[in-house]
Amino acid sequence: MTRYTAQPVDPTALKELRDVDDAGRPCVPYPATADDAGSPLRCCLRPVEEGERIALVAYAPLRRWAAETGATPGAYDEQGPVFLHAEDCGGPDPDRHGYPFTRTGALRALRRYDARGHIAGGALLELPADPAAALDAALDEAFADPEVVLVHVRAVEYGCLHFAVPRPA
Repeated sequence: MTRYTAQPVDPTALKELRDVDDAGRPCVPYPATADDAGSPLRCCLRPVEEGERIALVAYAPLRRWAAETGATPGAYDEQGPVFLHAEDCGGPDPDRHGYPFTRTGALRALRRYDARGHIAGGALLELPADPAAALDAALDEAFADPEVVLVHVRAVEYGCLHFAVPRPA
């Protein structure tokens, strides 16, 4: 059992991204190919399956979080590519357990943010045989700093956001 909750892209943001992405480009759905299969879907936190209708869109997670919280990330605001289902998928399976996208050996960057939306440190993590325990430990370390309010877990290879983890209440 994991100690933290991986958050998918918010349903309101998904609705907007399925129309126009955060770079101002229209969403262009397509059927997933064999090359797309296994890529992370940020709407439901599971891998793409060949043949599904998906879209690759630009997403600015910190910008959207800042708009909700009043933070001012300044230069830390960025956008990157994410895969989504082209239509509403209902989000993550409620019976899903653990962290998504945790292939042993994968490299993850855990980027920490303070309440202003500024980077407050980070960590590089190579996922071991027990990725949940390693992510729990890395998130424990991140949230040990009382200034850290949000952690983005990203793929090192592509820099894209896999999921966000807010400070537990």
